[in-house]
Amino acid sequence: MNRPYIFCHMMTSLDGKITGNYMRTPEANSSGDVFYNIAFGKNPYYKHQGWLSGRVTTDENFTFYEKPDLHDNEEIVPDGDFVIQPVATMYYVSVDPSGKLGWKQNTLTYGDTTAHILEVLTEKASNAYKAFLRRMNISYIIAGKEELDYTLAMHKLYELFGIKILMLGGGGVLNWTFIQARMCDEVSIVLAPVADGSNETPTLFEVRDTLGNTKPVGFKLENVEVVKDNTVWLRYKTKYEDGGK
Repeated sequence: MNRPYIFCHMMTSLDGKITGNYMRTPEANSSGDVFYNIAFGKNPYYKHQGWLSGRVTTDENFTFYEKPDLHDNEEIVPDGDFVIQPVATMYYVSVDPSGKLGWKQNTLTYGDTTAHILEVLTEKASNAYKAFLRRMNISYIIAGKEELDYTLAMHKLYELFGIKILMLGGGGVLNWTFIQARMCDEVSIVLAPVADGSNETPTLFEVRDTLGNTKPVGFKLENVEVVKDNTVWLRYKTKYEDGGK
């Protein structure tokens, strides 16, 4: 199946954290500018058509744990996907298997970037939630029954929405899930020169309990660049034996 070229682009502290107290420091602010400009600046490096995050990351940054406006006794919506805008300048792809995010509109703004929202659901999502997305004019795709079918989801993003290059932007569990699914081609790390030593905040890659034992994955260093204010930008290719496709 065709799928996008997927790169994981994240900012971390020196101790590998992707959130935490260090985010409020001058060092993190400077590195955050580097992170944003690489992905969303006037001349972005990757020229991608969308970026993808999980439900928790979306709630923490965009929907703020609002509940969806679900109506009782909704008419049964048609089976399959709902494509409201097949060509957009940028998509925000939210992995929301059960359908829980409480969107207030069908676009979001991050810095200077406005993106059309695109939900990735499984068959666990209720009819009421899909009807809610349709009322909001939010596109969605169905990929999997009880668990997300990553291969099918990425194929649909490629074929239905023309997403040829996709940014993966965690949580750590989602990042590692894509690595383990052999569907992350490149890892881009903006390393902020700061640490907070916390053992309670998430790291770049994390194992979900239900995954059990996971196989270590190697990476090939492509480039190291000192950008500004002691920020380092690292790029790695993922070393899959079959290229990951």
